[in-house]
Amino acid sequence: MQTQYVIVFTAILGGATLGVIVGWFWFSKGNKISEKLQRDIHEKERQLGNLENKLNDARSGIKTAEVEARATAREILSEARLQANELEAKIGEQHARLEEKEKVLDEKVKEVERQRKSLADREADVDELKKELSAGAQKHREALETVSKLSQGEAKEQLLREIETEFSDFFTKQVELKKREAQEHFEEEAKNIMAEAMQRYASEVATESTSTIVQLPSDDVKGKIIGKEGRNITAFEQMTGVDIIIDDTPEAIVISGYDLARRYVAKLAMEKLIKDGRIQPARIEEVVEKMKKEVGKMMSEFGKRATEELGITGYPPELLKIIGRLRFRTSYGQNILKHSVEMAGIGRMMAEEIGADPQIVVEGCLLHDIGKALDHEVAGTHVEIGVEICKKFKVRPEVIHCVAAHHEDIPIASAEAFVVAAADAISGARPGARRESVEAYIKRLKELEETARSFEGVQRAFAISAGREVRVYVDTQKINDLEQEKLAKDIAKKIEAELTYPGVIKVNVIRERRIEGIAQ
Repeated sequence: MQTQYVIVFTAILGGATLGVIVGWFWFSKGNKISEKLQRDIHEKERQLGNLENKLNDARSGIKTAEVEARATAREILSEARLQANELEAKIGEQHARLEEKEKVLDEKVKEVERQRKSLADREADVDELKKELSAGAQKHREALETVSKLSQGEAKEQLLREIETEFSDFFTKQVELKKREAQEHFEEEAKNIMAEAMQRYASEVATESTSTIVQLPSDDVKGKIIGKEGRNITAFEQMTGVDIIIDDTPEAIVISGYDLARRYVAKLAMEKLIKDGRIQPARIEEVVEKMKKEVGKMMSEFGKRATEELGITGYPPELLKIIGRLRFRTSYGQNILKHSVEMAGIGRMMAEEIGADPQIVVEGCLLHDIGKALDHEVAGTHVEIGVEICKKFKVRPEVIHCVAAHHEDIPIASAEAFVVAAADAISGARPGARRESVEAYIKRLKELEETARSFEGVQRAFAISAGREVRVYVDTQKINDLEQEKLAKDIAKKIEAELTYPGVIKVNVIRERRIEGIAQ
């Protein structure tokens, strides 16, 4: 406790001492600090006065703004109340109009219901009348059957027989007249279209022979071509598949063969060997193989030129090569590729005239004989092979139908297919387009006449117009007018099924009845 008192006393003494020191210091500095404090106080009082003035001004402005705001609010509130009153008045008017319209609609609905009920009543009356009429008609038919002693079906059959007996000649004449008029009209129109197409399309005569002549620089070369003991000419014929004819013709040899491609390869190889001068079996084999490759490239080029000429795009190179092979195939001496391009030109004009699709017709004409390019390598008719080729290369179905139907192996089902078949007949039948040997020509005429004479009732048959027409004379006692028309169709169908011929053949059945009278 004593120690605590000592500590407290010491602290009090220290504080007193410090107070005396501070008092002395403050007394020495007091005057200066007092003056500075007074100046600061006056400055603060002046600032406080300014702030009070500003505060008073702000309060005055606030009061003024409050007064103005209250006035503006009262005006806005007054306008809003006025607009609300006007809107309520409009809504009331519209509500009144709607109520009026509802009343009108209710009246109309009631009127419609009345009319519907009236119509239902009338329908019931009509149904009742129909039943009465049906019953009356049935009673009338029964009375007629009782009187005539015939049933309704028997009466119809008897009436039909009487009408047929009485008017058969008239109806037959009318039908024949209408058929003749229609046929004359359509034949004339078809002739005009085909004549215009043929007149507008002019092409060279596309015939090919079965031999090729190769000119020689001198007759001495013939010995080299034959070779020792005929080895050179034998090797050449075996490699090319053609016949080499060496006769007394000066400075020329003949390459004979039906395959144009082989003849062309042989011609190029022979010219190359003659120019080179080295004619021996090994050299012949080398040159022939080289020429075969060149002819293969030429086939692709021929196919490309044909499609470009006709405006056809998108065919793959393999199909173009097959098309080009047609350049080395013939039909009755007519070059098939030239024939197909000529057909496409004629067919396009005809399609444009009748409103068919020209592009389908052009493709159909170009590809119609594509099967002939491979018919000696693949089994089947050229039509079947052509269809398979077109399917393989994804040709359009419309074009495939033209290929399949151009010889009417299947029924023709499109205008484009008809045009392709017509263009084929036109191109093959024009004078000079095709040729055949005299023996084949005479044989074809005999076959035509024998086919026509094989039908019952035929007395005579004559092939005329170079086999383009066959005239058939029939027995009037065995063949009547209706049977005459059927006979012409049957003969035409048998010719199509059994004979091979270029172009078209007209079957003309003639029925003559001659009655002689003697005046004395």
